[in-house]
Amino acid sequence: MSILLSLFLKLSAFSLVAFGGVNALLPVLFNLAVNQEHWIDVQTFSDYFAIAQAAPGPNFMTVTLIGWHIYGVIGALLATVAIAWPSSILIYFLQRFIRGMKNPLRKKTIQYAAAALAIGLVLSSAWEIALQINHSLAAYLLTIATIAITFFTRWHPLYLIAIGGALGVLGLI
Repeated sequence: MSILLSLFLKLSAFSLVAFGGVNALLPVLFNLAVNQEHWIDVQTFSDYFAIAQAAPGPNFMTVTLIGWHIYGVIGALLATVAIAWPSSILIYFLQRFIRGMKNPLRKKTIQYAAAALAIGLVLSSAWEIALQINHSLAAYLLTIATIAITFFTRWHPLYLIAIGGALGVLGLI
């Protein structure tokens, strides 16, 4: 029972700083689930993240899958509620506060600041995850090439995923 309480409390705390969604917290979630608590291993974390990204629905499905792995259906439900309830309440009251503001410049400032925070956290998360999962020069080159192609072209991301998958199947990464 203490593992459920630990799961609930830790994920609830993460939820309060999850600007940009759970993807902004992936390195911290990875560290918690794999290194600190040893709930899952690196490969399982990667698999759950891939499933969550491929499946339709909210991007916090990674957390749901970790909860499921730890304690079955009860763990999945508890993890999902834990990651959702604090930030939902916080955003509800923040939105009410913003709507009540009379000064449109202040409203825009808060909205732009929140957007910048979310973007920064997601980019930081992507960088940390890349450092943790890239184990070869080829993997780093693929990461850099993917960033460059995304930034400088209008290629659909599925092409890049297919290229990465093909390189993995061929054993080049």
